[in-house]
Amino acid sequence: MSLRLGRHEFADDATLMMAIVNRTPDSFYDQGATWAEDKAFERVSLVVAQGAEMVDIGGIKAAPGVEIGAAEEKERVVDFVARVREAFPQLVISVDTWRAEVGGAVCEAGADVLNDAWGGADPELVDVAAQHGAAIICTHTGGATPRTRPYRVEYDDVVRSAIDDTVAYAERALAAGVAQESIVIDPAHDFGKNTFHSLELTRRLDEMVATGWPVLVSLSNKDFVGETLGLPVGERLTGTLAATAVCALAGARIYRVHEVVETRQTVDMVWTIAGRRPPQRAIRGLQ
Repeated sequence: MSLRLGRHEFADDATLMMAIVNRTPDSFYDQGATWAEDKAFERVSLVVAQGAEMVDIGGIKAAPGVEIGAAEEKERVVDFVARVREAFPQLVISVDTWRAEVGGAVCEAGADVLNDAWGGADPELVDVAAQHGAAIICTHTGGATPRTRPYRVEYDDVVRSAIDDTVAYAERALAAGVAQESIVIDPAHDFGKNTFHSLELTRRLDEMVATGWPVLVSLSNKDFVGETLGLPVGERLTGTLAATAVCALAGARIYRVHEVVETRQTVDMVWTIAGRRPPQRAIRGLQ
């Protein structure tokens, strides 16, 4: 399926790098490195230079912490979205929010995508996306409350649950008026899941791809990688890229990442092996 992300269109064989830009002082990975607006803007400039087609701007970390209301979340992201939109008109701007109020404000500022990491916690978010012609990312969290950690979550079949919930969310967005080519599903590794669940979703991601909806994966430096390898945040790149390769082979279309260059090379190599992408050049044995 081709993708239309706000004002941007991509062919049905395109893979996209969505670079993470945290407007928070306490994110698990960068520990506030892009909390200051100018630092965040430098990060955007860097990832664009590295080839990222998208940025995902977030104003609240996913983990529990200080309560951040809608007004403060908007202060963190709305003007920044407008600044990025003006500087990079060809860049796809996504905002990581579950709140319809915030979603409307960032779309007015120039955002193309609403990345609902909390699985429809605010049911009006789909209406906001439809009103503004924005794309929406439909995640699976097993009904988790925003900014809570999973505890002894059980599924009869986590992949079946992820498919059923994300497809239902996608169909609800479609009914609300979001364009079919502007709807993406995401199994949401680690969200509402333990490590075994996230590994199962990775292993069977082809089942989500088979739904026909474009699939996004957010694997970068996640806890399931760290727990699998016994490694802390900051030492999980190799494991992240291994999981990325598996998801790429299955056909994931969008990759939410910290490391743009390494992920792009991994995805391109796998897609070429899979026969979905030609080599950049092929002269060996021909000259």
